[in-house]
Amino acid sequence: MIDVDDQLTQIVRGASELLVKNELIERIKTGQPLRVKAGFDPTAPDLHLGHTVLLNKLRHFQKLGHHVMFLIGDFTGMIGDPTGKNATRPPLTRGQIIANADTYREQAFKVLDPDLTEVCFNSTWFDQLGAAGMIKLAAQHTVARMLERDDFSKRYTAEQPIAIHEFLYPLCQGYDSVAMKADIELGGTDQKFNLLVGRELQKHYGQKPQCVLTMPLLEGLDGVNKMSKSQGNYIGITEPAKEIFGKLMSISDQLMWRYFDLLSFRTSAEIAEFRREVADGRNPRDVKIELAIEIVTRFHSRKDAQDALSDFESRFQRGQIPTEMDEFVVAAGSVAQILKATGLVPSTSEALRLIDAGGVRLDGEKIGDRSASLAPQMTVVLQVGKRKYARVTVQ
Repeated sequence: MIDVDDQLTQIVRGASELLVKNELIERIKTGQPLRVKAGFDPTAPDLHLGHTVLLNKLRHFQKLGHHVMFLIGDFTGMIGDPTGKNATRPPLTRGQIIANADTYREQAFKVLDPDLTEVCFNSTWFDQLGAAGMIKLAAQHTVARMLERDDFSKRYTAEQPIAIHEFLYPLCQGYDSVAMKADIELGGTDQKFNLLVGRELQKHYGQKPQCVLTMPLLEGLDGVNKMSKSQGNYIGITEPAKEIFGKLMSISDQLMWRYFDLLSFRTSAEIAEFRREVADGRNPRDVKIELAIEIVTRFHSRKDAQDALSDFESRFQRGQIPTEMDEFVVAAGSVAQILKATGLVPSTSEALRLIDAGGVRLDGEKIGDRSASLAPQMTVVLQVGKRKYARVTVQ
């Protein structure tokens, strides 16, 4: 087992908060592998890089010799955690949950070692708990405590509806920790309330309360909002290699360091060296390529990463398309409409005229069809003339 101080250094790397540090140190000192839990509700069929922040941290624990439990919330996913939302989120059907869960396990093993990962489904214990058990569980928390959660409090103050089943979500997530006998639970900063509920429930059930490690929420391509499919600012880990590579190259130089800290498996010393090189004059684009190659290799292959690099160089660098430009998130529609929405042209009629004249390019290629449109989940570079560019992500 690795030295306690060295373990702690690796555990807190990139983390936002560790509760309670002294408790975790005492558990590590016992020499027994920690039972490390992180839950994922299969509310969409695919994972994106934002999800992998937690997966990467689980991988750190595996490397340190601890027991990692990858929890698929096939029961809680049907409740729907409203974290960060200002309205009730519609719950998914059992069929949707099962279909999504099937893809999660395969995708998670692109980061985690399958031989060292225990995959759990919380329907295992909640199906047994039954209605009477759920009522007993609900008795462990008060409405006043639930309203301490930020999103509930804001909605209550704003007189927005809160469905009773939403109060069950933190309790169910907390009970997961009881059923799994977790020593430490990982979650995003927006999950802190739920993670602390787990500590309280473990005390009630006579268990030693879990430690809590919160991780930052990864910003999406816009560099502002949390990475999310609904925001259209995400990078899916099952996307084609060239798409992942191009999207990573599109992030700002400042956001690049955030991605290095939360997504890269490089050591802190290596990342610090990159920072020094950029400060001394190295082009940030070259360092960004290192990040893009690492991420694409992880989810595809080294050959795919090299092919994506070659494609990027031929389309962007040799075509003299800049890597820094204004970015927009737009609704799906015709290229002409989107050109107007981004301000690249003053009107759709001018956009149509330029398309007919061959003055509009999509990812370096001329658009010859005035009826051309962009579909949801596309990220492209639109060019008007020789000097006007915009990177567009379609919701």
